[in-house]
Amino acid sequence: MRKRDLLKHLTGLICIAATPRIAIASTEDGRTKLFAALKQAKTEREGRQAEHEIWQWWLSQAPTPELRAAVEHGMSRRSSYDFEAAETTLDEVIEVAPAYAEAWNQRAFVRFLREKDAGALSDLERTIELEPDHFGALAGMYHVLMRMGRSKAAVASLSRAVEIHPWIQERGLLPPDPEAERPAIKGKQQDL
Repeated sequence: MRKRDLLKHLTGLICIAATPRIAIASTEDGRTKLFAALKQAKTEREGRQAEHEIWQWWLSQAPTPELRAAVEHGMSRRSSYDFEAAETTLDEVIEVAPAYAEAWNQRAFVRFLREKDAGALSDLERTIELEPDHFGALAGMYHVLMRMGRSKAAVASLSRAVEIHPWIQERGLLPPDPEAERPAIKGKQQDL
């Protein structure tokens, strides 16, 4: 897959264009409700809607509006293929707000695109330490680990992402192994 095509595919995970249905709450209770809506989604459309709301919630966890704007600027630079500026911006956010999980996740994405796999993996691990249910980081980890030739760990990471988000776009990348213990894949018929 060409780098530009990969960027478009992965950007789709982050930039879901959907109308908000669930009010984004800044509390832990709000987070719980968002993830419950994701688990209860009966269709892919409902799953994508809940996913979008969760991405917005993750971004909203910035300590200040300025830091959220800086992360969004980094994302914009990435979308414009200015990966160096994107990484520099996200470095600055992480230095000021090291507990902001989405800054780590976004920098991991940029590092992956720059083929800095060790740095991307480290950032994804930190994202998951801060937000254990970050299905985007877990799916990103799948891509990094596969490129590093660590397929067993990659599949384990993606399996965890599917447990959290049954409608995640990458769910079809899981191998059809009848012996594997993994969550059922909603919306996809498999002959095992």
